[in-house]
Order: sequence, then C-alpha cells, then structure tokens
Amino acid sequence: MATRELTYDGAVVLITGGARGVGAGISAVFRELGAQVVVCGRTAPDGAAADFVSCDVRDPAQITAMMEQILECWGRLDVVVNNAGGAPHADAGTASPRFHDKIVQLNLLAPLHVAQQANEVMQRQDAGGSIVMVGSVSGRRSSPGTAAYGAAKAGIDNLTASLAVEWAPKVRVNALAVGMVRTEQSHLHYGGADGVEAVGATVPLGRLAEPAEIGRCAAFLASPLASYVTGASLLVHGGGERPAFLAAADANGAGVPDRDIRRENAHG
Repeated sequence: MATRELTYDGAVVLITGGARGVGAGISAVFRELGAQVVVCGRTAPDGAAADFVSCDVRDPAQITAMMEQILECWGRLDVVVNNAGGAPHADAGTASPRFHDKIVQLNLLAPLHVAQQANEVMQRQDAGGSIVMVGSVSGRRSSPGTAAYGAAKAGIDNLTASLAVEWAPKVRVNALAVGMVRTEQSHLHYGGADGVEAVGATVPLGRLAEPAEIGRCAAFLASPLASYVTGASLLVHGGGERPAFLAAADANGAGVPDRDIRRENAHG
C-alpha cells in the first residue's frame, strides 16, 4: 500500500457542523484530498451546495433521515468527523438545568448518536470505516465558564476509547483534543485582533491554530496512514498552555533556576 501521498479519491466523508468555523476548515481539507464531502447543520449557509444536508444532530430521527439520504445519493459512508458542538460562556452556579442539558446533549450525546448510526452503515461495508471525534483541551483541564462543555468533552475521550473496542476491527474511532483555533468568531471570545494576538502569544507555538490544521489532523487519523490507530486522542493545541506559576515567578522577578526546580521536583 502506498503511503507517500494522502488521498481520499472516491471516499464519502460526513462532517457535522462542517459549513462554518473549524468545520469549514476540516471540510476544505477533505475536499482538497479528493473526498466527496457531505456537511450537515441546522441551517444551510449562504450559497449552500448540493452536498449540504439539513440535520439537527441532537435529534436521532433527523440523523436517521440524513444517513438514508447519504446512502441514497452516494451509496456508502467511509468517514465521519463529529465536529458539531460548542457552548456560550455561562456560570455553572446560575445556568439553568435546561442549559446544562442542551450543552451535554450537543457535545456528548449527539456525537454518540451520529457515531452509532454511522457504525451501523460502516459495519456492512467490506472496508468498514473511520470515525473522528472533535474533542477539546477543555475536557482535560478546568473549564471555568463552560463547565458542562468541558465535562462533555471529557466524556468524548472515554467514549472514543470505548467505541474503538466495541466496533473493532471494522470501524476505527479516534479523537482530536483541540486547543484554541482562529475562526470568523474568534473576536467574540478574545476581543478583536489585539486580543487574538495576545491570547495566541500564550501558546508555545505563538499563535492560534488555523481550521485547516485541525482538518489535516482529522484526515490523517481517518486515513490508512493511521490504520493501526484506534481509541486514541491526538492533542492539537500548539504545545498547550504555559504553567501559571512560571508567569507568576517572572512577574515577581523571582525566576527559579533550573537546578532548583529539578531538586524540588525530585523531593516533591
């Protein structure tokens, strides 16, 4: 099998929430690699193409209808990227129970329902299929202001590992733990160009990710290049976050020599 070039010629790829933001970047990458990309969402974007399917992934009945439409139009389903998700900022102590329910429904239960129905299709195919969950670093650290979202994304990691075991060997299931990404809505979170630049400077690689960079990681995990990878979660976060204690030490002019840190850790 040739592995020098990554292509998706002839493959049918479903990307939930694939018309905007990170999803649009993922969709563009798979299209560039030759895939027949199908995107879904609750509302069609301006100039929606024939490959857009209207679907609220929180509704299993709508997912069923979408799967039937995909099979009727394209005859198969090779890859699913479970990208749809997100949450507005809200204090966990004052947000309503209904708010928390909706966040968990969108970010954990919906990917489960999409994956479940995709698996049913893929298990009947000779070549099986691949599912990529788009998770978040919020599921691996505290997530103040988006507590329910962080908890749901933590669930995605466990769900990925469990489904990979249940659905092997025909279907591989992996996840991306995504950090901060520059999209058309970044200004809503970080306060304009200066805010985006300042936030990006906190990342070891010095910037936010571009949506296409998330797409390339998804394309790798779903491809034969990762044929022995399942149940994994790939960190895509530019190196993560600089530890807060280092910033505090610098601000106070009390930088600790490396040798002292090693000694303290050795006895810690």
